[in-house]
Amino acid sequence: MTLSKKPVTGMKDILPEEMEIRDYVIGVIKDTYKKFGFTPMETPCVEHLANLNSKQGGENEKLIFKIMKRGEKLKLEEAKEENDLADSGLRYDLTVPLVRFYSQNSNDLPSPFKALQIGPVWRADRPQRGRYRQFYQCDIDILGEASNLAEIELILATTTTLGKLGFHNFQIKINDRRILKAMASYSGFSEEDYDSVFITLDKMDKIGVEGVAAELEENGYAKEIVDKYLGLFDGIGKAENGLLYLYETLGDALEESVKTGLKEIIDSVSATKSSDFTLVFDPTLVRGMSYYTGTIFEIAMPELGIACGGGGRYDGMIEKFTGKSVPACGFSIGFERIVLLLLESGFKVPAQNKKIAYLIEKGVASDKLCDIIAEAQEVRKDGTQVLVARMNKNKKFQKETLTAQGYEEFKEFFAR
Repeated sequence: MTLSKKPVTGMKDILPEEMEIRDYVIGVIKDTYKKFGFTPMETPCVEHLANLNSKQGGENEKLIFKIMKRGEKLKLEEAKEENDLADSGLRYDLTVPLVRFYSQNSNDLPSPFKALQIGPVWRADRPQRGRYRQFYQCDIDILGEASNLAEIELILATTTTLGKLGFHNFQIKINDRRILKAMASYSGFSEEDYDSVFITLDKMDKIGVEGVAAELEENGYAKEIVDKYLGLFDGIGKAENGLLYLYETLGDALEESVKTGLKEIIDSVSATKSSDFTLVFDPTLVRGMSYYTGTIFEIAMPELGIACGGGGRYDGMIEKFTGKSVPACGFSIGFERIVLLLLESGFKVPAQNKKIAYLIEKGVASDKLCDIIAEAQEVRKDGTQVLVARMNKNKKFQKETLTAQGYEEFKEFFAR
């Protein structure tokens, strides 16, 4: 039997050129986030299945790669359903593991705790451009900070990082789940219907207002309720200040703290930002995770046409583990999509150290080979990157390949 050379569907091999960019991006992310006071930490790739299925991950809970029970725990003959066979799974994001980590270790952590976590996650999703079944996430979270300072710091840290990677003219869209609920309540939807309404609203950019109206009516909602609801979005679009229009229209249906909070975040970020982007209120922004309780935000890149990261406040999540209410807010940067954009733009990692290749012809004597390697070791001491390799028959192609990898100087050693 011939073994398969291709990766498993939805996974991919990473070639050296891309790996160099990925390492560089992770380096910029870590360096920038640390300057904002975020502390690196790590959680296991495997998580308790009960935690992953705790109705906090939205649609992602349908995409879990489950791990079968092992040894005596696996009782195939007694199994009646899938969960009888599995007790753990690969994490589909970094937030659920972070909350479990914090719940277990909070006594040993500062308050507030500013967490930085980078690692792979898995989702049994349909692969497409910029989306894989195994991919990296880069998260920053602030646990224990109830004020808007958390949102402001998260947005500034993320946008500063994107600026350092060369991105500009992008958008940070911002909304609040409490605004979404207030708009739905004002229009006449019952609370148990909110999630269904928001799922349809989330399609606004794909199917438009007419498509949203049609789908809501197909789902059984009265036309007058749908018209009143979509009339709010029309009013926001026509108003000089959409956020102010919405506050005035909703009146007491919206808490005062929500009104002042979103304005404070927008004003503070806009006044202190160091990167070229715009922060815009988007009343159609929903975010898929059901654990969000307040402010939500998303990165929009015009080059990609889709979101390149997002996050928000999830104040009720830690309580499910500990019974104690702890405020929490996080922002995840779309690492894979950022790397994709850099690759497609022909991005080259800035040269940090000189790169020299020592090419040794076959047949060089052992004592001379030792001298060459010793020389390379000496040159490496000042930070120079030295590749020691055998000289190929097609030396011209070999040098062209190495030049493409950033090697700017070659030393050749011959047997004669």
